Amino acid sequence: MLAELRGLNEECGVFGIWGNEQSAQISYYGLHALQHRGQEGAGIVTTDGEGLKVVKDEGLVNEVFSDENLASLTGHAAIGQVRYTTESGRGIENVQPLVFRSTTGSLAIGMNGNLVNAEDLKESLEQQGSIFQTSSDTEVLAHLIKRSRGALNRYDQVKQALKMLKGAFAFVILTEDSLMVAQDPNGLRPLALGKLGDSWVVASETCAFDIIGAETVREVEPGELLIIDEDGLREERFAEPANRAICSMEYIYFSRPDSNIDDINVHNARKRCGVQLAKEVGNLEADVVTGVPDSSISAAIGFAEATGIPYELGLIKNRYVGRTFIQPSQALREKGVKMKLSPVHHVVNGKRVVMVDDSIVRGTTSKRIVKLLKEAGATEVHVVIASPPLSNPCYYGVDISTDSELIAAGRTTEEIRDLIEADSLTYLSPEGLMEAVGRPEEMKNCGQCLACFTGDYPTEIYADTVLPHKKDLVR
Repeated sequence: MLAELRGLNEECGVFGIWGNEQSAQISYYGLHALQHRGQEGAGIVTTDGEGLKVVKDEGLVNEVFSDENLASLTGHAAIGQVRYTTESGRGIENVQPLVFRSTTGSLAIGMNGNLVNAEDLKESLEQQGSIFQTSSDTEVLAHLIKRSRGALNRYDQVKQALKMLKGAFAFVILTEDSLMVAQDPNGLRPLALGKLGDSWVVASETCAFDIIGAETVREVEPGELLIIDEDGLREERFAEPANRAICSMEYIYFSRPDSNIDDINVHNARKRCGVQLAKEVGNLEADVVTGVPDSSISAAIGFAEATGIPYELGLIKNRYVGRTFIQPSQALREKGVKMKLSPVHHVVNGKRVVMVDDSIVRGTTSKRIVKLLKEAGATEVHVVIASPPLSNPCYYGVDISTDSELIAAGRTTEEIRDLIEADSLTYLSPEGLMEAVGRPEEMKNCGQCLACFTGDYPTEIYADTVLPHKKDLVR
């Protein structure tokens, strides 16, 4: 679905490279490939072995960086981030990577995810004298590293600090002489390791490797800390891996279809979701199948192939409208629906239409699209959703933090169907989603996080993370 219009957004994407004098330029292309993960800010930090250089600002990658400022980012290693923010996290001070300078060495950190114990840690650190300059969870790690006690070296300090974090996090950390990469013990966010000639690269998605010509080596494992310096790559652990719980929305919506997560291609997973939907929807009589561009196209193709109902381009996305994705306000999202999508009248007029979408959050966009199709002459609009109902908040970096934002919270499928004014509504079951994605049982830590569908959170949820009406989730 056009998630930018309904508030289903993820915090960011990260990239890192070690051992290449064109590190800034390569990072630029890597971040450009990850632009879909965040459009409000972008930054790159490089090291030449003596100091850290930084360029960052609010805006898209091609707005933030120029030939001139990229040329100023000299060095053989770099980290970068693209960022989406909620209203409370906006401002240039929160654009990452964050850079911290001290007499004992500088540090730059970029993160994808969200810490569920961030407020508890901030309160404790402030009592010890820390003064926070941003509202970003990322800053917590820097303070913890500097306050590590009894650590033998910098890497032990980082490991000690990482052990105190709870939630979803994929970190890239750059010092003058090393690149560190860390993945939370549940592996909630995707993070991959690759090789570009003699250089090591890391990225939130493998599509970033494709654009720079790198080869994917493997996923960064849950609880793993990778250390890359002049001695090469070292694989260490700061925590034992918990049950793998990769965010299901990575397969459903967030990741680009040409990315692979644990060797599973995202497009193929979405297509299988469409096939599974066809099994679960039963005998649905219709004339045409169309997907809501862009993330639902793969599932729509799978649904059409499985049912034998012809797939047609019934909805067109206007790609030249300003990106309302970067505007968190609901009012702007609702206005954007009218500008972003147009029905193809000759495809849907007089037809019974199956509208395939990846998910429904608030329902306002789904209602508008159903209305668009009927105004274009569709006699019936049957909505099929390639995911289970989103009925629970996410505390791991997806911008759905309260159940009041979710149309499926406390409502039946039939009640939702009435609200969006569809002729029928079918969701994919949680079991069907797992079957369609196809993470093999023999794969080490093969699980997925289904918390936004089931309410079963893979980590403890802290009181300061949960709004008052959700206190019963704290455990």
